Amino acid sequence: MERACGILMHITSLPSPYGIGTLGRAAYEFADFLKEAGHKYWQVLPVGPTSIGDSPYQSFSSFAGNPYMIDLDMLEEEGLLKKGEYENADFGGHPLYVDYGKMYENRFDVLKKAYERFDIANDDYVDFCVDNAYWLDDYAVFMTAKKAFGSENSWAQWKDRDMRDHRPIAIRAFSAVHAREIGFYKFMQYMFFKQWKALKEYVNDLGIKFIGDAPIYVALDSADAWGKRELFKFDESGVKPTFVAGCPPDYFSEDGQLWGNPLYDWDKIKKTGYKWWIDRLSNMAKIFDMIRIDHFRGFEAYYAIPYGDENARGGHWEKGPDMDFINAVKGAMGDFPIIAEDLGLITDEVRLMLDNSGYPGMKVLQFAFSGGSDNAYLPHNHVKNCVVYSGTHDNDTLLGWFEAAGDEEKQYFMDYTGAEDKSDVLDVTLRALYSSVADLCVVTMQDLLSSGSEFRMNTPSTLGNNWKFRAPKDYEEKVSAKKLNKLAKIYDRALVCEAEEEAE
Repeated sequence: MERACGILMHITSLPSPYGIGTLGRAAYEFADFLKEAGHKYWQVLPVGPTSIGDSPYQSFSSFAGNPYMIDLDMLEEEGLLKKGEYENADFGGHPLYVDYGKMYENRFDVLKKAYERFDIANDDYVDFCVDNAYWLDDYAVFMTAKKAFGSENSWAQWKDRDMRDHRPIAIRAFSAVHAREIGFYKFMQYMFFKQWKALKEYVNDLGIKFIGDAPIYVALDSADAWGKRELFKFDESGVKPTFVAGCPPDYFSEDGQLWGNPLYDWDKIKKTGYKWWIDRLSNMAKIFDMIRIDHFRGFEAYYAIPYGDENARGGHWEKGPDMDFINAVKGAMGDFPIIAEDLGLITDEVRLMLDNSGYPGMKVLQFAFSGGSDNAYLPHNHVKNCVVYSGTHDNDTLLGWFEAAGDEEKQYFMDYTGAEDKSDVLDVTLRALYSSVADLCVVTMQDLLSSGSEFRMNTPSTLGNNWKFRAPKDYEEKVSAKKLNKLAKIYDRALVCEAEEEAE
């Protein structure tokens, strides 16, 4: 990577008058803000359709886009909606938080109105459906079946056993009866990717690149697990996983993290040449310029928790595919840039895999100020081939972290950075980030806004109050693009456009 900087701002966190951030006007304005700030990278969280719990890391599909991100004003401009059909709809009343309950109750009704006006004979739409049939067909049927059999039920609870077991004859019969509903889910995917493509072209034309995020696992209740069961470890019934994913007790949780995702059957996946994984990453490479793979250490060894356990304490480690998988990805995708999320319990074997891969790992400043001067997250211990963050989606905000830190950790932070009190935390942390030898540094929008803990994105192992953060509509007044640009220039990270390069 070249030396650069970026901002982590999820699409749903963009300001919007309709309850949630979208791929519309505010996204283009944020791209302009990045350009003015001299920042080359826009990092987002996973963009798939979210399930119960609203986590982008628990999606109904590893290939699909989130329908909530479809911009309604853009649909109105295409003649697919009328302003009165959505401008007064109840998408939640708080300007700084997403109300996912309201979104679920009311967003799809509006999108259905657009679908009713859409010409399904449109050549571009037909081509999209054909080109993406390898994942789109299963996804559209899966979502329609969930609606038909009870949205609260996972596919493992469907009473129609032939549909539950993904029998081709049953799927064809179901599809014939529910063709219109299935088409609705395909339409939403078409609009999502159409709007994303337009946004990406605009962003790239500014010299800015997207960093996407790939969760290592799929959700148990997903089109992936339903349609590709042979790739995962299920019991003889094909309905219940034998073990599920998570991680052992660590900094984030004393009981560890019980994610509940089905585990891969790596022996079977290897026999396919890792086709599903390569298809997945190749699909992401169409919409992102770089991909961060979450929980990268799981390719070396993964934590297996007995299905049905209440927490992650009873898990054990099993060997993963290691470099055999990484070499297959490199063989298929060449030098496409990938960031390896290497946080948590990192062994010598994981370090060797990361070194052999050549992928940059991650450093998080919030982890730096405990454990002494040899702490790998301290700026003086960074390496060039890494990405340093102020915090991740699982961390508290900078101010929240500082206020909760113990006296010893807080004092070391102040001694190390030169901060005198709470008011200095953001400025000194930004200088530590941008001055790092790390090739890329990324700061979260919450930290740039000096937000407190109430605006953290996620508290691991909790439900009900996560993934809601939305930036205020006047964020450009609260966060100085000029100041960020100056900081980027001082530490040789500033975005340089083609016109500036030619002038030089």
